[in-house]
Amino acid sequence: MTQEMQFKTIVAQYCDVKPEEMNHDMRFREDLGFSSLDFMSFLGELEDTFDIELEEEDALQVRTIAEALELLEKL
Repeated sequence: MTQEMQFKTIVAQYCDVKPEEMNHDMRFREDLGFSSLDFMSFLGELEDTFDIELEEEDALQVRTIAEALELLEKL
């Protein structure tokens, strides 16, 4: 499974959109319906799954799937 598909599978656990239906322009809150708690839980799961540590300042700037994937690639 690619990193992007693994990422989208995690996202799908927090919303009603299937991974294959997601596009890079989707926004976590507006399009996927994430609450603040969902987003923070999601970030923790990303850290565990990809064995990374996200800087809170960087993570809070993420609005779309594309931005999140870009941040993951930098780490």
